[in-house]
Amino acid sequence: MAKFIFFLLGVILFSPVFEISAHAAPVAVQEQGCTACHRFSPDDPQENHKAPDLFYAGNKFNKKWLIEYLRAPFPIRKAGYSSNKDFARKNSEPGKKHSSISRKEAEEMAEILMSLKMDGVETGKLDAEPLSKGQRTRIKILFERNYGCTACHQALNLAGQVRGGVSGPTFINAADRLNPNWIFNWLNSPRTFMAKGRMPVFDLDDETAAKLTKYILTIKKDDAP
Repeated sequence: MAKFIFFLLGVILFSPVFEISAHAAPVAVQEQGCTACHRFSPDDPQENHKAPDLFYAGNKFNKKWLIEYLRAPFPIRKAGYSSNKDFARKNSEPGKKHSSISRKEAEEMAEILMSLKMDGVETGKLDAEPLSKGQRTRIKILFERNYGCTACHQALNLAGQVRGGVSGPTFINAADRLNPNWIFNWLNSPRTFMAKGRMPVFDLDDETAAKLTKYILTIKKDDAP
């Protein structure tokens, strides 16, 4: 794999007009076979893809987490991934474990993936003010009861135990994995990123979306991977 990454980096360094496009997978990931499971363009057919879209990886992920994940992958969706809207109603099996690579390869691949971004992702909607204890309690009720997020996503109950569904990605330690701006945008407009999907489209105002984002970022468990 390293030789493919070195080839791409060489092109970047020595070509004055090279630009990574969100609509074309970089050479390294094409040669590695990543396109067999991941979409690298919103124009690619969504059906039957076996892994999450990566054409907005730079908007979505935190680079440090991405490096560690590529070195030692672990399940984020325990039911496996499917773009089929009805897959949770069927008997599903966990997907094949993602292959691991060396730290050097992971750092180089993470650099490439973090360069893949969508235009128009809003920033500046979140302030640094943490949720108060009262706000967190109220948002937890919205999160679990009003919007039913734990039907698909793992979170923590009042005793700090993992609970929730497994058809969506876990929210345990989501702050390590996800960019807060991406969470906010995804909650507000999931169809911007995925035209067809199981994520409900809620009529959220920016204040509620910001509070839900902040709440998700507080779901932490020390012994989680």
